[in-house]
Order: sequence, then C-alpha cells, then structure tokens
Amino acid sequence: METVVFHHFLTEVPQAAAIWSALFLLALTVLAVLVARPERDQPAVDPAPAPSAREVAEAEAADLRRYAEEVAVAAAGAAQTARRRRADWLTAQEQVEQAWARYDEADTAARRFDGAGALPTPRTPRTPAEYAARERYLHRAAMEAHWRGDLSMRQLGDVFAHRNGWDPRRHPVEQEALLSRAVRDARLADYRAAAGRERSAWRDAELAASSARALAEEAYAAAARLRPNTLPARRTMTAALRPAAVTRWRPARVG
Repeated sequence: METVVFHHFLTEVPQAAAIWSALFLLALTVLAVLVARPERDQPAVDPAPAPSAREVAEAEAADLRRYAEEVAVAAAGAAQTARRRRADWLTAQEQVEQAWARYDEADTAARRFDGAGALPTPRTPRTPAEYAARERYLHRAAMEAHWRGDLSMRQLGDVFAHRNGWDPRRHPVEQEALLSRAVRDARLADYRAAAGRERSAWRDAELAASSARALAEEAYAAAARLRPNTLPARRTMTAALRPAAVTRWRPARVG
C-alpha cells in the first residue's frame, strides 16, 4: 500500500508543478504586454484639427477690435477727467485772485495805521465809564469783523477773553490798529492757503491731461492697427488734443 501511494506521489506532483509553472509564465507574459502597451487601455482621442489661416486672422482681428474698444473707452473717460481737473484748477485760480484782492485791501487799510504809533493817543479821562466804553467798542468792532469773515471764532474768543494782546483798556485808535493788523494777517493766511490749493489743482490737472494724451495716442495706435488705411495722419490727432491740454501753471503772488 505504501508503495502505491509513493508511486502516485512521484507521478502527480511533478505534473502539478509543471502546470502551475506554465500558468505563472503565462501571467507574467500578459502583465509584461500590458505594461509595455498601456495605450491600449486608454480610449482613443481624435486630434483637434489645426486652425486655418483665416480662422487665425479672424481671431487676431477680434482681439484687436476688443482692445481698441477698451482703450477708446478709457481714453474718453480720461479726457473727461482732464476737463474736470482743468475746471477745478481754473476755479482755484479765481479763488486765489479773490483772496489776493481781499488781502491787498486789508493791507492797504492796515498801512494807514503804520504812522499812528508815532503820534500820541488822544487824552481822555481814565474813569471806569471810559474803560467800560472802550471795552464795548472793542467787542463791537471785533464782532463786526467776525461777521464779515475777517476774524475767526478763535480770534474772537481771544478778544473777549482779553488774550494775545487784546487789552480793552487801550484807546479805540489803538484797537483799530490791532484789528486791522489781525484782519490783514488772517487774509494773508487765507491767500496762502488758496495758493496752495491752486498749486495742488494744477498738478492734478497736469497729470490728468498727460494721462489723457497718452491714452488718446494709444487709442489712435490701436485703431490704426485695426484699420491702417482709414485714419488721418498722426499729427492731426495730436493737434486735436492741444485745446484740451492744461496751460502752464502761473505761480501765485508771494505775500
């Protein structure tokens, strides 16, 4: 019995080993083929057809047209901004002229009191009633100057608080001289502030005009690339832009 079993083992085991070896080699062969040719597992993709020369030209023309339209809109907006900045500058220039005229008027009024210091002040009885009258005169004159816009609220407060040299015991002539000098100083400060605003407005107008000119030239160039044979000469476009340009800034007077 043992001899039969041993014989059966010797004959069956080699056959099974041969079969498993053959299957293993077949699996390795299939795996190698799949690794070497992975494109067989991927779906086939048809290559996109190359655009024709006409399609390329139409796409480029569409891009140029879109860019020209965008630049034209930007140039129109910049031109409008430049006109607005120029109007603001002209308004600031008028304000400077008005401020100078007010300062010149105040300076002329203050100069009338320049020689008053060399003259003796009128002699009046120094009584409580006299000092009370002088104080009322100072307060009334200061209020009138404030209503005219010649004294600020802070200066008016100094007058009523008798600060910064405002002494109600002074003679009315001296009070008038102090008031005239205070008004002149205030109007000089207003003029200098207006001159500063004018310089700032001129710089804004100059920058806006420069930006408008640059965008207008770019819009002209874009339109020329789009339609090279239907536009006027470049110097005509430049000449058309000159009236909208801001003139050279004129320095304000030095006070």
